Amino acid sequence: MKNYLSLLTGVAVLFAVSCSDKKETLPTETSTNQTTSGAVLPFPATPMASVTTANMKDAKMKWPDEPQRLPKDAPNVLLVLLDDVGFGISETMGGEIHTPNFDRIAKEGLLYNTFHTTSICSPTRAALLTGRNHTRVSSGTIAERAVAFDGYTGIIPKTAATIPEILKEYGYHTSAFGKWHNTPATETTMMGPKNHWPNAYGFEHFYGFLGGETSQWEPRLTLNYDHIEPPHDEDYHLTEDLAKQALNWIDNSRAFSPDKPFFMYWAPGGVHGPQHVASEWADKYKGKFDDGWDAYRERVFKRQLEMGIIPKGTTLTPRDSTLNGWADIPEDQRAFQIRLMEVFAGFVEHTDTQVGKILDGLEDRGLKENTIVIYIFGDNGSSAEGQNGSISELLAQNNIPNTVEQQIAALEKVGGIDALGSPHTDNMYHAGWAWAGSTPFKGTKLMGSYFGGTRNPMAISWPKGIKHDGAIRTQFHHVIDIAPTLYTILGIPHPEEVHGYKQQKMDGISLAYTFNDATANGQKEEQFFDNNASRAIYKDGWMASTFGPLIPWNTPASVSRIKNWDMDNDVWELYKLDDDFSQAHDLAKENPEKLEALKKDFLALAEDNKDFPIGAGNWLRTHPKDIRKPPYKEWNFSQTTQRMPEFNAPGIGRENNTVTVDLEIGNKANGVLYCVGGAGGGITLYMENGILKYEYNMLLIENYSGQSAQPLAKGKHKLVINTQVKGPAQAGTVNISVDGNEVMNVSLNRTVPLAFTATETFDVGVDLGSPVSYDYYKKRPFKFDGIIENVHVKLN
Repeated sequence: MKNYLSLLTGVAVLFAVSCSDKKETLPTETSTNQTTSGAVLPFPATPMASVTTANMKDAKMKWPDEPQRLPKDAPNVLLVLLDDVGFGISETMGGEIHTPNFDRIAKEGLLYNTFHTTSICSPTRAALLTGRNHTRVSSGTIAERAVAFDGYTGIIPKTAATIPEILKEYGYHTSAFGKWHNTPATETTMMGPKNHWPNAYGFEHFYGFLGGETSQWEPRLTLNYDHIEPPHDEDYHLTEDLAKQALNWIDNSRAFSPDKPFFMYWAPGGVHGPQHVASEWADKYKGKFDDGWDAYRERVFKRQLEMGIIPKGTTLTPRDSTLNGWADIPEDQRAFQIRLMEVFAGFVEHTDTQVGKILDGLEDRGLKENTIVIYIFGDNGSSAEGQNGSISELLAQNNIPNTVEQQIAALEKVGGIDALGSPHTDNMYHAGWAWAGSTPFKGTKLMGSYFGGTRNPMAISWPKGIKHDGAIRTQFHHVIDIAPTLYTILGIPHPEEVHGYKQQKMDGISLAYTFNDATANGQKEEQFFDNNASRAIYKDGWMASTFGPLIPWNTPASVSRIKNWDMDNDVWELYKLDDDFSQAHDLAKENPEKLEALKKDFLALAEDNKDFPIGAGNWLRTHPKDIRKPPYKEWNFSQTTQRMPEFNAPGIGRENNTVTVDLEIGNKANGVLYCVGGAGGGITLYMENGILKYEYNMLLIENYSGQSAQPLAKGKHKLVINTQVKGPAQAGTVNISVDGNEVMNVSLNRTVPLAFTATETFDVGVDLGSPVSYDYYKKRPFKFDGIIENVHVKLN
């Protein structure tokens, strides 16, 4: 009752903090005056006996002053996190892609060349926001691949409070824009539960998308706790929208609370796949990559040495034997591969340009001087998930074998090479470009063993608090160090308890000691890495690592490797990083005792960080049926059912099922009856001038379709769609009848085992977002003009 009454009076019980050896509880919002009932009053009370009708005119009431828990003139914080860009991409790091705003922060503040991530999306974000290692906060893999092992559930525990949760209680306004990717995929529906959405983790305002990726042209947007649709504007682009929304929020923050500092987490989808950008941005790079990725890598390496980005004596690591060289690419495929890289480059520059709009906005508003800008150039290294070059990136996630010839042939159906970067494809460049983008390191995204996956450039500026001295910071640091750095700057002790939850220990350390001393000895003693069993340990200047069973640039070939993998058979390598910046010289044979000691240390860290079983991130690659999904076998949907995320929807494209549709139509009916997925892959059942049509868009490279011979007559009809699939990724058939009469039978040569998309949805009566069928792209969202009384789905 006491807690209930306290809540009624509006008093929030804040969290306790540890200060030295003394447990300290922050003061509440007001002076506490307890009544006999135990309630806490919201302001200093005047004894009721002394306040009468006669003396009310003499009574005095005073609101208490707002408590000051922050240093005077506390800085604003802008935390920028790009997606899927490697060490050798930006011109700031010797790369060949124009990024003037990353360069701007580096030249106004400090540049770090030995900063690290987890080598994969969701885990890096969870580690960044909490200051803990990714598996400790149950984020060992991406949200869509979450499995029921402690370190891999995809749910950040409340025992690891996020930066915005803490800063909000100290007086900050908090906001997040862009990609979230830290909510279980099955919890992203409009009905929730929403206790793992951004707002529940301390963000007062969220505008972006919940999943791992989305179309830049037709994004699946969420505003706080509601799904919303982007404007139907041919010139719309999500990253541009995010910059505009961010500045609008800053203006509102200043208008309503001009004395409050803000914390903004700006994490666009750029440049994660699908790599979407207008052709004029890609055209800026025409001809710049014509000699391929091997030549790009040589040029960048030379420039990095000249610029001092990497130390003298660094060795350029060789290309892995399983990855194609440029000379291996047939002449008739090179234009395709080159254009994919041009699109990627344009997307990188375009994304950096949007960061520049926010930086300009801060300066225009007089906020630059006292704003800490932390610009992390990638949540992992460049992504090899495009495999051999892809027009539908989920091919890799589904382990579906395909050829470049298939890609190019399918591309011709939607406009040829000029369609790359457009809404009609979910394109990603060849893994060779990702490897080149990781210069001088070996490996790419999805590799915890090599810096090509885990080392990302980072720059910090704070004109009021940091002086640019032109020296690169080379101390070994990690994304888990950002949270404690901010707490150190603001004088916030590590919380012992937050909102009633006892807090885990902090794994990160502050890197503020590097601000004024470029030559300071590094203070991080060890760091743990694991991604899909590609793992490593850094300790006292040494690094031990092992490749793991997954080949990021060849996921189909990885299936048997993962299935037969035994961690005890992994071959470990050993590197002395003080003398070997790029992990080029394996010292395992020369120092077997050191290697064995580090391997034991890794296991101890893995156990402490809830990383067992090692390799859990690969579980769904060999056990797709264990994907986290709704427990239901039967559903009834109405014409208002929209925006059901694919991971929460019935698996009508991968499981045996029967769909029954009761509808009423007029003459020559048009529109979508139901669909799931988007342009990169999906299923749609629709009508066009009365003709019933079915399409299974098998990730763009194949298309299985059928249609009724005659238009359906005006009136009521019962449609039955029976789908039989032999097994994950195997063949199947779709039989469709109308009023008991078969109207089509469609053969499926193969099916998707996991998912068509990351954030597209199941919709009834309309195709929202990216349209599944190219045939009705110009009519999107192609709303059905009849009445759908019921859509019944049953998994067989």
